[in-house]
Amino acid sequence: MRILVTGGAGFLGSHLCDRLIGEGHEVLCLDNFFTGRRENVMHLLDHPRFELVRHDVTEPILLEVDQIYNLACPASPVHYQYNPVKTVKTNVMGTINMLGLAKRVRARILQASTSEVYGDPEVHPQPETYWGNVNPIGVRSCYDEGKRLAETLMMDYQRQNRVDTRIIRIFNTYGPRMLEDDGRVVSNFIVQALRGDELTIYGDGNQTRSFCYVADLIEGMVRLMNVADGATLHEPVNVGNDHEFTMRELATEIGLAVGVEPKIRFCALPADDPRQRRPDLTRAKQLLGWAPSVPFKDGIRRTVEYFAKRFEEQHPPLTQTAHNE
Repeated sequence: MRILVTGGAGFLGSHLCDRLIGEGHEVLCLDNFFTGRRENVMHLLDHPRFELVRHDVTEPILLEVDQIYNLACPASPVHYQYNPVKTVKTNVMGTINMLGLAKRVRARILQASTSEVYGDPEVHPQPETYWGNVNPIGVRSCYDEGKRLAETLMMDYQRQNRVDTRIIRIFNTYGPRMLEDDGRVVSNFIVQALRGDELTIYGDGNQTRSFCYVADLIEGMVRLMNVADGATLHEPVNVGNDHEFTMRELATEIGLAVGVEPKIRFCALPADDPRQRRPDLTRAKQLLGWAPSVPFKDGIRRTVEYFAKRFEEQHPPLTQTAHNE
């Protein structure tokens, strides 16, 4: 198939491009390089079935494709709060443009949504039937509400225009190609530990998250795109890991992986930061036959190795000059 991946030079998008190329598809990667990096897909640039196009999804584009993975949008608070109006435009106008394209060429489209649609949840773990607890006027709402509206558009295009849609609600994901400065807790902790800095914990450290390795996430995403039948295939599906960590526990695990005794610095909790987050994976297991398989210790080791290599490239050791006196 000929497959479009918007945000294809980003963390998740580049891993998805690798997977699709490996399966023999033609891949058209769209990215405006706000948070995506050309180096994430550099190894694919000479591949005959890969094409990289610099484009912003808030602008229409005419293409002929069979499937569309709409991943374009900054996903960490540092980046999506940098220009919140643009974040809303990406989620709304970008999704409308991609749905219009899907409608015109009769392509199947998958929307990358997020666990952020649940806000600071009052139901735990979170099933897809939970409507969430989101502050619509808070500093995070450009992303939270933007993704909620993207889901609305997907469902309305499916009901009104019979567009073949899929919605994946992505929970915290980690792995190689994360940005060092994206403000996410895993990358923050690893970079701080490698530098010998204190690990920054916001709040008291008892808030929880669940972390899914990127290969598991991509497997679930591809399965959802290609599921052929099922009563709920157009409705949102949680994909993530349901093993829960407190931030204190995560700091300890990353210290072990880096090989340091972590020193902790506690800071004020950001506004609207969720206290707990863990997916109910019942629908993913039933509809997709999917469950995460990479143990956290293995995934975090690979992630630390990636960051350590980048750290060495950016900070090469000083060469010693011998002096014969």
